[in-house]
Amino acid sequence: MRAICGSIIAAGALIGLGLTALAFGVRYQSFGSGVINPNTNQLYGAPSLALILVLLGIFAGIGLGIAFIGLAFHHERRYYEAMGEKEGTGRRNVPMS
Repeated sequence: MRAICGSIIAAGALIGLGLTALAFGVRYQSFGSGVINPNTNQLYGAPSLALILVLLGIFAGIGLGIAFIGLAFHHERRYYEAMGEKEGTGRRNVPMS
């Protein structure tokens, strides 16, 4: 379940990153080289878009981390279950009497 939740978070963040990239493209498509700030060599405007870009990048990293850690826990649990069943100490479906 952790892996699925992490995948959903990562997918949402990656969709948001794609939409943010489109927003940057629409915002700066008509600007030429004359809008570069001579003091910092950066384009003017859109600090809100930059904030969204950074936040979505962080969320994508968190989502991917949750997905990979969730998958690792899942595989570890399955490994121990398989080892326990092989040695006779695993869980079994025994009807209760």
